[in-house]
Amino acid sequence: MNKMSVNFRRSEFACKCGCGFNTVDSELLRALENIRNYFDKPVHILSACRCERHNEYVNGARLSQHKRGRAADIIVDGVEPDDVADFAEVLMRSGGVGRYSTFTHIDTRTNKAVTMWCS
Repeated sequence: MNKMSVNFRRSEFACKCGCGFNTVDSELLRALENIRNYFDKPVHILSACRCERHNEYVNGARLSQHKRGRAADIIVDGVEPDDVADFAEVLMRSGGVGRYSTFTHIDTRTNKAVTMWCS
């Protein structure tokens, strides 16, 4: 079994290229569990860990937190991305929140990042 917490498996965080990179920051996992518990709905991870090559392939930021196992792009069943982002902004003492039309980005960088509005 590859369960990391009550609601998440390590495989959900793995780099999509199949390279095996699946390191996850404990603060990120804690934030995702808090989001899951707050909305009481499944959280789906669209993208988490990214190796350098996969990050380039998806046109990720050069200093992406995904490359450090500190970021996840998520959707919550039946919840608007803006509502997820609103809660994440309150939840996260540091880190970043990205608002996209179809998903929410959260990361656990050590400084507080300004909310990112993206298309």
